[in-house]
Amino acid sequence: MSKLFWAILFQILGGVFAWVQLQGHYAWNKPWLKSLWFIYATSLVIAPLYWYSTKWSYEHFGAFWNMRLAGFGISTIVFGLLAWLLIGEIPTLKTIISLLLAISIILIQLTNVVKV
Repeated sequence: MSKLFWAILFQILGGVFAWVQLQGHYAWNKPWLKSLWFIYATSLVIAPLYWYSTKWSYEHFGAFWNMRLAGFGISTIVFGLLAWLLIGEIPTLKTIISLLLAISIILIQLTNVVKV
């Protein structure tokens, strides 16, 4: 599989872990999810995911901006889906438009293979 595939996968996994790290205690109301040690431990997982995503996307595109912007879109979609599925936050029209814009950003960046 290509480096771009792995970069996107790690970006998604990083978004999921970051969501659990920062919003998990609202979804499951467990005291250990509010612990600073939980934050430290999950950071040891999240940081390498984003690091490798950046590394592989740079190797694929030869630039940092593509995955920076696509990663923003991916994280926005992951956050929106998890907030909806796990907390029950129903997307408003503003949120749906923002998610559509996030999808647009992802598509623009991942199909931008023309080198200047």
